Amino acid sequence: MRGRDQSVDRRGRWLWILLAAPGAAWLLVLFVVPFYAMLAVAGGRVNAFLQTAVPTWDPLRWSSANLTSVWTDITGPGAFIGGPALRTVLYTAAASALCLVVAYPVAYFVARYGGRRKPLFLVALVAPFWVSYMMRMLAWIDLLGQGGFVNKALSFVGLPGSTDWLGGKSITVILGLVYGYVPYLVLVLYAGLDRIDASLLEAGRDLGLGRWRTFWRVTVPLSKPAILTGTLITVLPMLGDYYTNQLLSGAPGTTMIGNVVESQLGTPGETGQGAVLALMILIVVLAPIVWYSVSVARTSGDYA
Repeated sequence: MRGRDQSVDRRGRWLWILLAAPGAAWLLVLFVVPFYAMLAVAGGRVNAFLQTAVPTWDPLRWSSANLTSVWTDITGPGAFIGGPALRTVLYTAAASALCLVVAYPVAYFVARYGGRRKPLFLVALVAPFWVSYMMRMLAWIDLLGQGGFVNKALSFVGLPGSTDWLGGKSITVILGLVYGYVPYLVLVLYAGLDRIDASLLEAGRDLGLGRWRTFWRVTVPLSKPAILTGTLITVLPMLGDYYTNQLLSGAPGTTMIGNVVESQLGTPGETGQGAVLALMILIVVLAPIVWYSVSVARTSGDYA
């Protein structure tokens, strides 16, 4: 009997290995190999004649020249990365806060009052974002242009309608980030709010809490994991975003850290420095992921 159970366990183990093999190969080819190539470029050298990156595939021969150059650009006398880095943090914080202000009421309404129309509401919210990100940003350019709909609407209500929204305004970049990433937060918040047991809300009302006190003292605390998860999902791509600013502004005064990386990767002789800076951003991005994983593990342990 024991031999039969071991045989079944062995077959089951091999079954799951076979099922996981395609995904593992996919990750190996499209993530691990490109990541190692970036490490090879970051630790490599530059062809003095062609000004192209020469990857060094042997880790024992990696050079710290590109790292030194990037560190000088961050802390040296001619440092220029600090401004875009700080601007990225500020833009990301503002855009994340606006995303939460917009997404939470929408997700709450769909989860609590959507009824049988929940799928319809979700499709209506998400369907516009199935359009290419570039196409949606190009549509914003038409809306925010000098003769665009926004200025015409402002003129119609008697406000100044000649604002150059695409002339390097921080508010334009922030709103572009909100528009680009808010649907991800809506979906995560909806999933978290929809799982809250309605009996807990009824218990709060039975104990004398009003509608608003029930919301603040029951709903919001129970939705904190969804808020943290959704915020993390929106913050991480914002930190490396460069396309939004490039399309909606392009001015030096709104440059983000992603624009610096993109510029270095496209500049002859600076590809290795761009790879180093991208790795630094990756390390910064991993910090909140590790913190979130540890906090979730601790919470799970508390409830275990």
